[in-house]
Amino acid sequence: MRMRSWVLGACGALVVAGSGAGPAGAVPEPEADLALHGSAVMTGDRVEVSLAPRNDGPAATPDASVLLRWSVPLAEVQRLPQGCARTDERSVVCGIGALAADAAGERLTVSVRLKGHPDEVTLEVDTAWLGGAVDRDRTNDRLKVLVLGTGDAYAF
Repeated sequence: MRMRSWVLGACGALVVAGSGAGPAGAVPEPEADLALHGSAVMTGDRVEVSLAPRNDGPAATPDASVLLRWSVPLAEVQRLPQGCARTDERSVVCGIGALAADAAGERLTVSVRLKGHPDEVTLEVDTAWLGGAVDRDRTNDRLKVLVLGTGDAYAF
């Protein structure tokens, strides 16, 4: 009987110890809320994306980047802005820099050429990196936009 009490007591201690927020002395991850707004225009085989990032806080982020992904392959040769790099046949990642809490970042404009001349393309915009911060509200930084080849701007 004495052994059973010890085992139950040890199991209870493990449950209590395992229910904490993390190891003692661990620094909690900062929380930032990145919001991405902008527009996309498709003319011929070109899509121009204009993006305005905003960090609604509560913490600043020392560095951030966004991922732009198209539903069709990109042309082989691209002239991307500084701070952007192609990651695969349909995606580009771009640094947007540090973002203070409750502040807007610098506008980013990316123009890409598509393979062929599609009538429409779906653009996915997503956060790629928040400099170690956590974003618990992904509804305003993970977006899908249908862009028609009309030359009209589609806002998101």
